[in-house]
Amino acid sequence: MARYITKRVLRSLITMFIIITILFALLRLMPVEGYFENYDKMSSTQIQVKLQALGVTAPLPTQLLRFYKQVLHGDLGESNVYRKGVAITEIIAEKIPISLELGLISLCIALARSTRTRFKIGDRLGTVFIVLVQAMPSAVYHILIQFAGSQTYIGKDILGLPMLFDAANPKSYILPVISLSIGNIAYYAMWLRRYMVDESNKDYIRLARAKGVPGSKISFRHVFRNAFVPLVQYIPNSILFTLMGSLYVESLYSVPGMGGLLVTAIKRQDNTLVQALVLIYAVISILGLLFGDILMGIVDPRISFAKKEGSR
Repeated sequence: MARYITKRVLRSLITMFIIITILFALLRLMPVEGYFENYDKMSSTQIQVKLQALGVTAPLPTQLLRFYKQVLHGDLGESNVYRKGVAITEIIAEKIPISLELGLISLCIALARSTRTRFKIGDRLGTVFIVLVQAMPSAVYHILIQFAGSQTYIGKDILGLPMLFDAANPKSYILPVISLSIGNIAYYAMWLRRYMVDESNKDYIRLARAKGVPGSKISFRHVFRNAFVPLVQYIPNSILFTLMGSLYVESLYSVPGMGGLLVTAIKRQDNTLVQALVLIYAVISILGLLFGDILMGIVDPRISFAKKEGSR
């Protein structure tokens, strides 16, 4: 297994290097306005001096080498437009805790709810819920949740929940958390049901039933336990992506998290901030897949990472 992990880590590093290199080169093709807050008010001489100070006039390989050195030292640069002169690590450090808090709460609810779902082929209500959530655009049920939870009827609040997020008001967490968790609940429940159907039709389950093993024991100790293993590989990715927040939900509830930061940076053409955020997204995606594969191998001892004899 150590050999497999080493190979996966090396492949991940190579993938990360390719992504960062392509990203860095493409961002250098963007307009230079993204490096200035008041571009229209600056003279050509001032612009040239500023670009030289930033080092973007140097040859691309030189810039790329300098960028890698900065990243290895934990320096992602400074924002040029969004918050001029402020370190990007400082901006992200302010945003991540909010997105992480909402994301982890919603993820825990989704996992707890989906794993507690009783496996019944005749459970039509759960099937209808999964189909509706998966088929319906997420923007639709997010708006419905916000409307139902905060709209007033006949001068009274149905639930009395605030429409917008306020860190000082615990009630304002409820609707964003529900909106974030409902999609994950349907996703995990859908795949768990599918894997449980596959497991329930295997020979060892039929043998257990023939021996008279209680149905509840078969469902939990055998069917559910083995069906949940394939879903384990998605958990690290889900946890890591909570750092980045949800673009639509955070915008809908005015949550000051990571969700809308990338869009804001792109709109305002803050090249340095865009570069740092895309780099973080790429790293999180690669690490999520890596940790998922490793975790699945640890949880399921039947998975072998060694080559079989005669294999090529």
